[in-house]
Amino acid sequence: MPHRYILFYKPYDVLCTFTDLTGRKTLKAYISVPGVYAAGRLDRDSEGLLLLTDDGSLIRRLTDPRFHIPKTYWVQVEGQITPQALEQLSRGVSIPGWHTLPCIATAIPESSLPPRSKPITPHAPPSWIEVTLTEGKKRQIRHMTAAVGFPTLRLVRVVIGPLILGNLEPGEWRDLTKNEQKALLGMVKPGQSLSNQTEKGNKES
Repeated sequence: MPHRYILFYKPYDVLCTFTDLTGRKTLKAYISVPGVYAAGRLDRDSEGLLLLTDDGSLIRRLTDPRFHIPKTYWVQVEGQITPQALEQLSRGVSIPGWHTLPCIATAIPESSLPPRSKPITPHAPPSWIEVTLTEGKKRQIRHMTAAVGFPTLRLVRVVIGPLILGNLEPGEWRDLTKNEQKALLGMVKPGQSLSNQTEKGNKES
């Protein structure tokens, strides 16, 4: 049987698992497709694009940090972000345990995202930034924005590699199109070495 590849808009306050012994809301409340699992995670208090599949080989490749799969996030921060803070984020910042890799960080207009289920009450007028990472440490963006003086209020993933959130609403999901599957599976081919992937990225940049 062919594998299933599903895009899901994970709402706020939902775990990226199908079970939880403490009764917190999980993916089971939204997705009834048997045998699929999240390829990577979003924190409970983060939102946005999540890929689910029954293709275990793909999950291992997508979550392998050696391949630097780019992921883009829209981030609401407390306060009006400064060019200096954006430059710091772009160069990489020191946070507990490591120094982050260079990334792309730019200011964006207020997003048109659906309201979060739990309203946000910032202490200062907030602003929005777009951050594209090629690594994924635990709560990395929250640590990064705090390190430059702009705590994260809301975090929404909008892109994973060739996949985009598009018109999905919170709690909605859909199967990938054939073109999306082809682009995703072609991004990190089975057996492709890290050096080959890096060389390809250098040629395209």
